[in-house]
Amino acid sequence: MAKGSNASLWPWLGLAAILFVADQFTKVLILGYYRLGDSTTITSFFNIVRVHNTGAAFSFLAGAGGWQRWFFTAVGVGAAAFIVWMLRSHPGQKLFAFALSCILGGAVGNVVDRLLHGYVVDWLDFHWRFLSGVFPGGHFPAFNLADAAITVGAVALIVDEIRRVRRSR
Repeated sequence: MAKGSNASLWPWLGLAAILFVADQFTKVLILGYYRLGDSTTITSFFNIVRVHNTGAAFSFLAGAGGWQRWFFTAVGVGAAAFIVWMLRSHPGQKLFAFALSCILGGAVGNVVDRLLHGYVVDWLDFHWRFLSGVFPGGHFPAFNLADAAITVGAVALIVDEIRRVRRSR
């Protein structure tokens, strides 16, 4: 724990656990009610789908032949260990700890998918016509709650660093 800090690690681990459970719960529902490739239109720009991602973000290395499963699992486990160490060192830095907790919950959610299934279950499919020049049919790559938590955490880390730099001036 940081010097002079009475803050606890447990609320941050609790947040990560809540994100993990929500992610896994939604994936269990998708696996139970959808077959691979199924899609349900919800709005003009959002579908619920079932996609299996054997790679990383944007299906990076998805077709690499199988070794990537263990590589991304090891990266996720290493990142989770480092994040817990950082949380222990800085539990009183609220935005920083919030960011790390979001990333931790998401990383563990996707690691569990890789270990259980050999792929990550993605199910959120957003699409807009203006994205057609970048993504096929304007469909942003499908993702899940773990990915969303990681993204929120990354944005919060950037905001925290910008605030830290501004305070040091």
